[in-house]
Amino acid sequence: MTPALHELQSARRMPVVPRLQRKGFDSPDETRRFPNGVVQVVMLDETGVAYFAFEPGWHWSKHVAPTTGTKSCQHRHVGYVISGTLGVRMDDGTEMTIGPGQVYEIPPGHDGWVVGDEPWRAVEWTSAHDFAKSAEALGERVLSTILFSDIVGSTATLERVGDKAWVKLLRQHNERIRQVIDRHRGREVATLGDGFVALFDSATRAALAAAQMDRAVEDLDLHLRVGLHTGEVEITGGQARGVAVHAAARVAALAGEGEVLVSGTTRDLLDGSGLDFEDRGSHELKGLSGARPIFALRR
Repeated sequence: MTPALHELQSARRMPVVPRLQRKGFDSPDETRRFPNGVVQVVMLDETGVAYFAFEPGWHWSKHVAPTTGTKSCQHRHVGYVISGTLGVRMDDGTEMTIGPGQVYEIPPGHDGWVVGDEPWRAVEWTSAHDFAKSAEALGERVLSTILFSDIVGSTATLERVGDKAWVKLLRQHNERIRQVIDRHRGREVATLGDGFVALFDSATRAALAAAQMDRAVEDLDLHLRVGLHTGEVEITGGQARGVAVHAAARVAALAGEGEVLVSGTTRDLLDGSGLDFEDRGSHELKGLSGARPIFALRR
């Protein structure tokens, strides 16, 4: 193992065992303020929960976009509205209002604003870590384990079941994979038709998520291939870019039905995780120089 990888492995944060605990927003772990709004965050070990308070006149594109530097909000929001009404417009033009007593999901790529004269209050479980943070606060380049997932034989399945059934299957697949990503504190950065790209700040959490994905959809008669690679990633406009992202995609392309493949870099970081791997030899990854060791995660 190289000295750099040894240092990264030593710094790795292992998953925390769930425990009985409670916290209140009267003493938040972090408070982020911006014009006409505030977000208070409490951390239950590795799980962040946020309280959103937006005043009348608050508009994401006016009051938060200057901080994030993105054209639209690139976070996925899942929460519960306590009071007020929020208007949402997706990048594709789809609009919706979300009001008191409603549970909501807002995918990445949207604008939002408070409707009317009543402040909007909500509690969220998926965007607490990064919402309203600047690129400097998040870090222009971050070390991440990148996960690529893909449905094996999606075209053949579409032809077999037809358009209507496929849309239903894909919706169920997306819902379950997002649950796995959220459970292991991943960040969804792209949906590729029948697959996902997600970032994790822990190689162990990424591998555990990858191991659960195929099982999560097997009763739908779907099977996935998943690839992992760890490296520095540049976040631009909510999208992950860089050589490490390409490497992760190439690793995933080598996987077969139900397989999770990891690069040698990620494998080194998983020493001591308790996960078992099979050596798959060295492979030339398209567009990248040199043969690289690949390993398969054993179930």
